[in-house]
Amino acid sequence: MMNKKMKVAIAAGVVFVLGGCQAETDDGTVKVAIVKQMDHASLDEITNAVAAELTEMNNEGILANTYEIFSGQNDQSVLSQIGSQVVAKNFDVIIPVATLAAQIMALEAEEDGIPVVYAAVSDPEAAELTGLDHVTGYSDALNTEFILDLMFTQDADIDKVGLLYSMSEVNSQKPIAEAKAYLDKKGIAYKEVVANTNDEVIAAAGILIADEVDAIFTPTDNVIMAAELAIYEDLNAAKIPHYTGADSFVRNGAYLTSGVNYTNLGKETAQLAAAVIENGIEEDYYVSKGGAITVNTETAKAIGLDYSVLEGQGEIIEVRTTLE
Repeated sequence: MMNKKMKVAIAAGVVFVLGGCQAETDDGTVKVAIVKQMDHASLDEITNAVAAELTEMNNEGILANTYEIFSGQNDQSVLSQIGSQVVAKNFDVIIPVATLAAQIMALEAEEDGIPVVYAAVSDPEAAELTGLDHVTGYSDALNTEFILDLMFTQDADIDKVGLLYSMSEVNSQKPIAEAKAYLDKKGIAYKEVVANTNDEVIAAAGILIADEVDAIFTPTDNVIMAAELAIYEDLNAAKIPHYTGADSFVRNGAYLTSGVNYTNLGKETAQLAAAVIENGIEEDYYVSKGGAITVNTETAKAIGLDYSVLEGQGEIIEVRTTLE
């Protein structure tokens, strides 16, 4: 169902104030709420890309818009309050970033039929975000098997793999199940450790180090991502590579990923929101394409890994650790 207020407006020589604008608009300007689940590198990257693309579309006269950014602090009650506020202020479209934010925004917006166009929901069906007239978005579904193939291409002698994830993340359920099936098929031992807070992530990493795993796999898990800067040095010191579900992990010290580029994902999501405003919702969801292999060169050096063995598996993007 489309919000009857919604329409596309071309910014013909009109300057619109972007970001933080809460005033009602009567000139056809579209009001966009960007709601990220929490503050951390992955979700910040997506949010910034959404905002940048909205700004670009406004400047180019493609879509006259204002936007406001909210952060739910990974707290369901805070996200619910944001959802109620966004609906009460008559925003025209909501762009939630990550699964919990998408679930709550979909619920809050349902009665008014405000379109919800999410980013970074790895498994929309498991999150019960399909079959809803007012909801669509982009999935950052992970190719778990390919990442694990890269792990064993890098080191064919791996005997035990650590699986580090959060039970609170719907995003992690399917890829962890896929990882277990993959490792069972290869006859490789694995140790699961779950964590739901930063302190628990640090403790979980310590458990895996003490257990002498040869490598660690984490999917697109927001809880673990938020703590990557707190664990990567210990993993490097123990010579344990961390294979992950997003390039933002790698920019925060993890060793390698092959997944969705979150800047591209944010841009795609903003473009989809503009399309929804113009044409309505046409599909349950779309899948953002990944494929590039992102490697942290500093971590590779610290662990003593030669990632040239991965050449031919895909485009290799080299990054360094960013302490933010």
